[in-house]
Amino acid sequence: MDTRRDSNVTERTDITSRHTLRRNQETDNPCYKEHLMSLKCLNSNPDKTENPCELYFINYKNCKDFWASVRRERRSKGIKPYLPPPEERAKIKTDFLNSR
Repeated sequence: MDTRRDSNVTERTDITSRHTLRRNQETDNPCYKEHLMSLKCLNSNPDKTENPCELYFINYKNCKDFWASVRRERRSKGIKPYLPPPEERAKIKTDFLNSR
């Protein structure tokens, strides 16, 4: 059995998880920062009755929706990779914001 690790696999740093991530989340997930912010809010606010993290959830959902639309558009135009690399993402976001 091959026990070598892929160089693209990253270890989770939290001690509660024993699993490794199969992808590099920072490059494969354009909403990774928003994801971490929502999780951090959940961890720091254990009281679920008030829902102080709603803005983080909305921000994360909007981010996912935006990049899904970018992915669909690129796929329909035949542009590969369907999800742009991290170095192109900032330009795509600024172009989108300037077009509004």
